[in-house]
Amino acid sequence: MAERARAVPILLNRNGGTAGEDARERVAKALKTAGVKARIILTDGADCAGHAARLVKSGAPLVVAAGGDGTMSAVAGALAGSGTAMGVLPLGTLNHLARDLGIPFDLDEAAAVLAAGHVRCIDLGQLNDQTFVNNSAIGLYPLMVLDRDGQQKRLGRSKRLALLVASARTLVRFRHQRLALTADEGQAVVDTPLLFVGNNDYEVALPAAGRRAVLDDGALCVLVLRKPNRAGFLAAVLRAMIGRARPDDLIRIATEGRLRVDSAKSHLAVAVDGETLHLKPPLDYCIRKQALSVIAPPVEQSPA
Repeated sequence: MAERARAVPILLNRNGGTAGEDARERVAKALKTAGVKARIILTDGADCAGHAARLVKSGAPLVVAAGGDGTMSAVAGALAGSGTAMGVLPLGTLNHLARDLGIPFDLDEAAAVLAAGHVRCIDLGQLNDQTFVNNSAIGLYPLMVLDRDGQQKRLGRSKRLALLVASARTLVRFRHQRLALTADEGQAVVDTPLLFVGNNDYEVALPAAGRRAVLDDGALCVLVLRKPNRAGFLAAVLRAMIGRARPDDLIRIATEGRLRVDSAKSHLAVAVDGETLHLKPPLDYCIRKQALSVIAPPVEQSPA
């Protein structure tokens, strides 16, 4: 990407992940070194999607999301299906999307990828009218996210510490729920502590657990944790950690890209890219094939 006459808008989430007070200066320096003419827009997470939508409407050819996976998800939802590409500057705690795209976590190196300007088209997940770049979950995970966020707001704990405490407390409060699933192979009623829906296929065992080899296969990854008790859940997690997961720990549900989830409950707590929503069932998931253009290394340069 040669230096552009039109400055590239950078949506910098001031509260995202590990941004820090000096985030603006660090981002500006990295982009200048990479030769990218930039216009940095400081914003809060809740305003990212609105800013991105206005930039699309103004005809911006590229919008860069600087923050964590929640920031990426918000910006991607606004850019999906438009002629505007998304750039990624990972400033989050985990940076799952950047990792699976092969984008370095080092800010200078990520800026160099942006400057190179290689465009790829990737899929997006959709839950009702909510877009996600990584995954959605029902069950234990959204409860853990709610606990984590509550600790951060009430106690000022770091995201990592709050996550550790929330994980332990969620296990103590372990419970499962009954869900009615409708996919390509028909209908099934499951009792599970966790339903996982991913944007493309996720690995579930070490050394690649939680990673995606591709982001443009056009399929949802639907996993149901079969064990309905705490001991079974912990055993399944341990087996995954040592790379010896059993086929019946996580049941994969075949789907060409659509899943409906129903429940007798009036509302379900649902995690979407690390944010928790309370939604009225039924929930409709689908895959949006190659809906987002993103600046990333060519596939052959991405890590396996």
